[in-house]
Amino acid sequence: MTDLQSKAINTLRFLSADGVQKANSGHPGLPMGGAAMAYTIWTRHLRHNPRNPKWAGRDRFILSGGHGSMLLYSLLHLTGYDLPLEELQNFRQWGSLTPGHPEYGLTPGVEVTTGPLGQGFANGVGMAIAASHLAATFNQRGHEIIDPFIYAIVTDGDLMEGVASEAASLAGHLSLGRLIYLYDDNHISIDGSTDLAFTEDRAMRFQAYGWQVLRADDGNDVEVIDKLIQEAKTDPRPSIIMCRTTIGFGAPTRQGTSKAHGEPLGDDELNAAKDNLGWPKEPRFFIPDDALAFYRKAVDRGRELEADWKMRFDAYKRIHPALGAELQRRLKGEFPADWESAVPVFPVDAKGMATRAASGKAINVFAPKLPELIGGSADLAPSNNTKIDGSPAFQKDSYEGRNFHFGVREHAMGSVLNGMAVFGGVIPYGATFLVFADYMRPAIRLAALSHYPSIFIFTHDSVGLGEDGPTHQPIEQLTSLRIIPNLVVIRPADANETAQAWKVAIERRNGPTVLALTRQNLATMDTVAQVEKGAYIVKDFGTPEIILMASGSEVGLILESAQKLADEGKGVRVVSFPSWELFEKQDEAYRESVLPKNIQKRLAVEAGAGIGWERYAKSVISIERYGASAPAKIIFEKLGFTVENVIAKVKEL
Repeated sequence: MTDLQSKAINTLRFLSADGVQKANSGHPGLPMGGAAMAYTIWTRHLRHNPRNPKWAGRDRFILSGGHGSMLLYSLLHLTGYDLPLEELQNFRQWGSLTPGHPEYGLTPGVEVTTGPLGQGFANGVGMAIAASHLAATFNQRGHEIIDPFIYAIVTDGDLMEGVASEAASLAGHLSLGRLIYLYDDNHISIDGSTDLAFTEDRAMRFQAYGWQVLRADDGNDVEVIDKLIQEAKTDPRPSIIMCRTTIGFGAPTRQGTSKAHGEPLGDDELNAAKDNLGWPKEPRFFIPDDALAFYRKAVDRGRELEADWKMRFDAYKRIHPALGAELQRRLKGEFPADWESAVPVFPVDAKGMATRAASGKAINVFAPKLPELIGGSADLAPSNNTKIDGSPAFQKDSYEGRNFHFGVREHAMGSVLNGMAVFGGVIPYGATFLVFADYMRPAIRLAALSHYPSIFIFTHDSVGLGEDGPTHQPIEQLTSLRIIPNLVVIRPADANETAQAWKVAIERRNGPTVLALTRQNLATMDTVAQVEKGAYIVKDFGTPEIILMASGSEVGLILESAQKLADEGKGVRVVSFPSWELFEKQDEAYRESVLPKNIQKRLAVEAGAGIGWERYAKSVISIERYGASAPAKIIFEKLGFTVENVIAKVKEL
């Protein structure tokens, strides 16, 4: 190892350790042990432009072990991203650009939000899927415009989490050869040695998944790691390079122990580590001039890489103008000029259809207008109605396919969708039953936190799914999703609301959207759907003195109940309430027009937990128990979802 190379790697180690020490909080072990791996990726392989972090032709790098965030922040500062040294010195402090775990959209150069272990691993699989799809759709012989590699540093904790197992299995099945993961195999977790709980043969496990498995016995050997990355690039399978590292490398009493994992080294141990590796103890955050100059070569190199890519893209557009224009539109995240004309309108129909069926019809009306719309189901496509007609399945021999078979892998599906969404050029959706949203909760939460525009489709949205019983009947799921900040939840009441819900979800590019859909048929109403408003007046029966409100399948029930009340001389307003979040975004005048303050006799009806409705209604008919196995009609009757019970509750008001 040359003096400059050693100095550059130690710069990463001690910038990171100094940041943790100044904050008196954080994880120095991963950056100190994994610095050589990161150095090799960033200085010898990663194609990126620090002055344009969103350059479409770049490779992607994910630090899946987000607890080692100071390693990533050090790399970003040193290579010339807009992340001043003062931000590293302000690690984990209020208002800084260097939070405890990397956050997408906050820090320039951070590709995804990592922290919950396994999520970054699975996000990378989604990125590789999106890249493979775009490459198969647009690349032409001699014009490989889409050709990124997805690099990641993954940890023992990532590999222990179930979401990574699901994602790795899917990646191997799909033969996603653009994935190159370096495994920080340091044998240490917070509790101590991984021998306490993690003794499987990880190499054999990944071989069984269909990955290429490579080994670097010394995780500080840059030349070996470099050679293995080059080898990984030539293999059609995803690759994992098992790098045997020492956590907290250099710290004399803490290296190789759990003490180096999640707490500052302390001044004495940090100074001893610096002595051990020949590093000056002062000043803190020391960056040698020649090391900084070496890292900052990334600025000119990045500018040249992007200029070369743009030149190749211009040549591509001259030879393939239609493809070039379409790819450019998709990479910019723009919509076709006439896409909104695809929003279907369904005729009034007393029999109607299930909103899951209406969703399937909407997908197939939008799909020809929006070729970037791609997605599928966790082995429930016939039930979720997610298939795009006329398109093949996305498989290793048909990456151009738009139909995804995620398998029974809800955990991974959610995280893979997030990776696809943040990669760009595609609008991804994934589907399962609403009750299994619980499996996807971490991915949904991270999508909301990070403003990923993922679309989550959840069918079988209530006890109305019937005979499958309480294990499959969602009770608390809808409410639990509604409390996630920046997540828009839409539960449409008929086919037209479903079509409008899809329009809202497609247009929403600053956060995720959930569509909650029925198994049972719902009448198509005689009204103009206004889903984008969140809630709207379906019908006034006379001058309103009572407001009935509901979402989804219960809107039909309150309409029928309102007619009965009107026959008795009551003035009733029926409000369809597909989305609390969209309603709260409306101005006060609109909200007052739908729910006037002077009408306090208000009843909400929902076939699920009622918590939250109290902000809009004085009384709620809800389900505060688990369901039952029986035909849907019987369940609704037994649990009080009848016209007679609605009228009785109104009279109590």
